[in-house]
Amino acid sequence: MRALALLLLNALPASAEGGRAGAFDYYVLSLSWSPTFCALDGDDRGADQCDPRHDFSFTLHGLWPQYEFGWPSDCRTGERDATRAETRAMADIMGSAGLAWHEWKKHGRCSGLSAGDYFETSRQAYDSIVIPEVFRALRQDVTLPASVVEEAFVDANPGLEATMVTITCEAGRIQEARICLTKDLAPRPCGLDAARDCRMRDALMEAVR
Repeated sequence: MRALALLLLNALPASAEGGRAGAFDYYVLSLSWSPTFCALDGDDRGADQCDPRHDFSFTLHGLWPQYEFGWPSDCRTGERDATRAETRAMADIMGSAGLAWHEWKKHGRCSGLSAGDYFETSRQAYDSIVIPEVFRALRQDVTLPASVVEEAFVDANPGLEATMVTITCEAGRIQEARICLTKDLAPRPCGLDAARDCRMRDALMEAVR
């Protein structure tokens, strides 16, 4: 049965661009390992997030409305767009107002919420997850199995199980921790398409700068 489900999953489009705002099943809270973003993209772009005065570890990439299979994006909504003040206010956990604006356009409009409520919900989701202490103060580069990162999140968050967390990698590095949440922001199992863990046993986590 699982093999059949995977075959059906691969046959379905992952993204439904222009989906109906508010029509989704759950959220994916995406937490980005900031040193990986900086090494692969941010440093070259001179992103403020990567300035040495910051010491970001896991930042909020976004809160993504999700279907059980696939996800909506770039939905039409009757809500007004986010203001500069609203996006700027998210920079402390997202790294930049620019990312906050991008996330509102691509994902926030699909939530069915106003921009203010979407960002408030995103912050509540971010605050609901404890980032393991070892990662908040990682002062030297390490290589480790991606599964260790998942286990650390599970251990640090009562009620969180391995089926509710996915760790992704990019270019041999830990990229993101993605945590699946109900619309009420309670942890829940991820859908099959979201539960695609990195299997690397020697993924790099650069130190927090």
